Amino acid sequence: MMHSSMAGKNATGDAEGDFYARLASHKILIIILLSLALLGALAISLGLGSANISFQELWQIIKGAVTTASSGPETGNKLARTVILNLRLPRALLATLAGCSLAGAGVVMQGILRNPLADPYILGISSGASFGAALAVVLGLGKLAGFTLAKGYIVVACAFTFGLLTTFVIYGLASLRSLAPETLILAGVALGYLFSAGVSLLKYLSSHEELRELTLWLMGGLAGAKWQPLFLLFPVCLAALGFLWRYAWDLNALGAGEEVAANLGVNLSRLRRNGAVGASMLASATVAFTGIIGFIGLVAPHLGRFLVGSDYRYLIPASCLLGALLLLAADTLARTVASPIEIPVGVITSLIGVPFFLSLLFRERRRWWS
Repeated sequence: MMHSSMAGKNATGDAEGDFYARLASHKILIIILLSLALLGALAISLGLGSANISFQELWQIIKGAVTTASSGPETGNKLARTVILNLRLPRALLATLAGCSLAGAGVVMQGILRNPLADPYILGISSGASFGAALAVVLGLGKLAGFTLAKGYIVVACAFTFGLLTTFVIYGLASLRSLAPETLILAGVALGYLFSAGVSLLKYLSSHEELRELTLWLMGGLAGAKWQPLFLLFPVCLAALGFLWRYAWDLNALGAGEEVAANLGVNLSRLRRNGAVGASMLASATVAFTGIIGFIGLVAPHLGRFLVGSDYRYLIPASCLLGALLLLAADTLARTVASPIEIPVGVITSLIGVPFFLSLLFRERRRWWS
């Protein structure tokens, strides 16, 4: 009897092990498919535009740019090379990186706050970054540098600094009482209203040219994408995402409840502090270069949960890939749907995101949040 009981337990354990192995393999396969879909979306985005470029010509241009072995004269359409390498490729890569960062920040914010309505901007980061950009534009801080390139980067630096500063202020205010999710959210809402009032005042005091520049920034866009922002943004986002992914197990435990997480040895205060700072750095760095692009960090995590479940080891990379896909598709639509007129990508994401998210709210039969 003892031997049969032991055999039964071993069989049950093997069956459970096989089940979890198959489940993990299924999630990894979904992530691989999302990666391939993103590569396909990149190719489609690079080919579409005012000047359509065939996939064969696109491949030749990319291949020629990557391989430096071509010693003879450049072949192919020089205009197509310029359009792809100087305009569309940096823009598509910036859309991919920004969507990945916003979705990664959004899924971590939803995890640490245990709120399915949370997004990267819930702590007032967008309002703080907007105030920083408005301050740089209206006060003419870029003119102190004396040339246009520095002016653009001063606006970026101000937006990033105020966005990140907002997080530290909120964390300081929340620490006066506790680091409860409700305290963080309420502090973020209060500070967001304060910075919004500051932006409104700066709009009122700005000239027509400054108001136009500020309005375009607030709507969000990727029209001015260059290679330099990518070189600056990529290491910041990669480091922040790697830092946040280290807390996947802690976020899984927190998803089962604060008491369960505490009993499992999770330091909730440290988790919320580090998660908020890492997600805020992602959001602030992205917003500084692209302006405010809404709904990517809100919708992508929900899609990720639908595809791979709530295990943050798989949910974080899946959400990042979905965010990149969503923003890349929205940007491609923004620059082609009314060509040659370009629609700000923030408008497109809102038009797509609002009805999609409302449909999520009313589909009560699906358990998006455990």
